[in-house]
Amino acid sequence: MRMCELRQKEVINICSCRSLGCVSDVEIDICTGFVTAIIIPGPGRVCSFLGRDTEFIIPWECIRQIGSDIILVEMEEEKCRKKCE
Repeated sequence: MRMCELRQKEVINICSCRSLGCVSDVEIDICTGFVTAIIIPGPGRVCSFLGRDTEFIIPWECIRQIGSDIILVEMEEEKCRKKCE
């Protein structure tokens, strides 16, 4: 699968049945070349204006299934939320 195909898929958390958004980036281990996590931008500060405060970094192990148009993940959102620098 190519990165451009991943970016078109919506990510759904099966624990909360909530849409997290679409993949914006991936994290790759440079020693092995394997994808270690997918990165999803968090909600906007004020109605999606003025940038974003957080992003979700979802470890590859949390991905349960990749379908034709969605990615199902099983995770605790608070543990995967990271402040943007």
